[in-house]
Amino acid sequence: AVVSTQSTGDLQLAEHRWNGYTSYDNSAIVDIFVGLLKSTLTCSVCDHKSVTFDPFWDLSLPLPRSKTSGLNLQSCFAEFTQEEILDGDEKPTCENCKKRQKCTKQFSIERFPPILVLHLKRFSEVRYRTKLSSKVDFPIENLDLSDLSSQSHLCAPKYDLVGVSNHSGNTFSGHYIAYCKVGSRWHRFSDSSVSSISRNDIVSSEAYVLFYERQKPR
Repeated sequence: AVVSTQSTGDLQLAEHRWNGYTSYDNSAIVDIFVGLLKSTLTCSVCDHKSVTFDPFWDLSLPLPRSKTSGLNLQSCFAEFTQEEILDGDEKPTCENCKKRQKCTKQFSIERFPPILVLHLKRFSEVRYRTKLSSKVDFPIENLDLSDLSSQSHLCAPKYDLVGVSNHSGNTFSGHYIAYCKVGSRWHRFSDSSVSSISRNDIVSSEAYVLFYERQKPR
């Protein structure tokens, strides 16, 4: 990861990181699926900020454990972007203080990909592997990610859902079923079986990976 200094602007650093990544991994697939994540590390002593930019193919969103019902995608994003306190053995070295200090870390999105892939973290490794079967409500149209944009002065793109990968079963066995939008209609794909599905049935507790397409400028 590339770390910024006070003399380097974030926009120039982000462009440098992106150009560096695409210099060795450049394809139509990268153009479609890869975005750029911004991580800001803030020292609690001197308030110095260090910024890193890293490409991502998908975002893994935690399901808030404080809620077992009424979950929605925005609450998962809030969990993903909330400040994380790095203390104790996790203390990083502050560039300004030149010593390990308590810091906070926070994520935002610098570059939004045309196709945004969101992974709901349903499988937990706490003590033993379990599956979280909570229903997460997510929008079919007009997913607004303005709160996640690292450039608050710019309008973040909106997204429409085009596909869902569903997992039924438990941690030991299961089956994957895909919901895909074809034209203006939704279809259910289960092995060799294909059938139509109502958009009212798309949001379920089995949704595991969501595929969103960026809206074209109007």
